[in-house]
Amino acid sequence: MLTTLIEGVEGGKWFRLIDKVFSEQSLLTAFQQVASKKGAAGVDHMKVDEFSRQVPENLWQLSDALKAGTFRPQSIRRVNIPKPGTNEARPLGIPKVRDRIVQAAIVNVIEPIFERDFAEHSYGFRTGRSCKDALRRVDELLKAGHVHVVDADLKGYFDSIPHAALMHRLQTKIAVCCP
Repeated sequence: MLTTLIEGVEGGKWFRLIDKVFSEQSLLTAFQQVASKKGAAGVDHMKVDEFSRQVPENLWQLSDALKAGTFRPQSIRRVNIPKPGTNEARPLGIPKVRDRIVQAAIVNVIEPIFERDFAEHSYGFRTGRSCKDALRRVDELLKAGHVHVVDADLKGYFDSIPHAALMHRLQTKIAVCCP
């Protein structure tokens, strides 16, 4: 896949990615990633261990729904978690297990397409990078003589991402099936 990415796909744009998302192997890998995080139940109150009792059947159903174009993510369960060091709470949306599996499968397919375009020193939500890597970079810069560090936390940003602009940016690299 990465070789094809480097060489470009149909004018630098990826098409027909959904078959990579709904493959049984892709969904199984995604399920294993979701299961390893042991997240909370979504609005349906189903936990990962309950979903795992019928993994083959559940993944076949997901695959069939994705193939048929009938899969629709469900509403999320909204909880507030304490924000460390403050009296504030941070809102957290918890998708259903099946929705997290589909999200993980999509990320696994499209992340390599976008990864090479990300800033070298961007660490948030990046595979193989962590806050410790960011701290190491800050330490390197301080030792190199830099004297300022900027820390930014955009309150509620993920709830206010301009959806149309995001979809437009995605469509520059991949053919998006849905408006």
